[in-house]
Amino acid sequence: MTKPSLEQIQKLRERTSMGMMDCKNALEEAGCDMEVAVDLLRKKGAKVAAKRGDNETAAGLVHAYIHPGSLIGVLIEINCETDFVARNESLKQLANDIGMHIAASNPLYLSPEEVDTAFLEKEKTFMREQLAQEGKKGDFVEKIIEGKVQKLYADVCLLQQKFVKNDKLTVDEVIKDVIGKFGEKIKIRRFARYQIGA
Repeated sequence: MTKPSLEQIQKLRERTSMGMMDCKNALEEAGCDMEVAVDLLRKKGAKVAAKRGDNETAAGLVHAYIHPGSLIGVLIEINCETDFVARNESLKQLANDIGMHIAASNPLYLSPEEVDTAFLEKEKTFMREQLAQEGKKGDFVEKIIEGKVQKLYADVCLLQQKFVKNDKLTVDEVIKDVIGKFGEKIKIRRFARYQIGA
């Protein structure tokens, strides 16, 4: 087994914010391949998130993000299980990063489950009309619409959007990475975006 250097461990720690031992173990398992180690830590975060999915999140924080120029502001509520995590700088940084993302990407909803049914039906009607004009018919149309709805969710739902600071990850995956670091459930409860003149 290849032993990772302290420099490699530190570099991985800077990229992922995971603990030293987690980084060391991931690098050992990955044969000191940085990208494989990052993937291993991401998968670990997703597993922890799945295990803690039913836990109660009674602690947390409300964070205000004001975009440079003071024309856009975001309020975001993030919940977690303990005050220890709620007071941690990493959670505050996550709240700030997601606030910046909301300011830039203007999501309409938190998740697909929260999408307004009237909005969704209106979009589906528009999609059907568009496909009819293109000459598409039958069961094939519903399959195309299903794909278009998933793309719509990726555009209008915060958790499905590509993260502005790293477009290889969705906002949901960024949160799961932080869950992996703390080992407790973290979720966005709600957000509000304000823009001058909008």
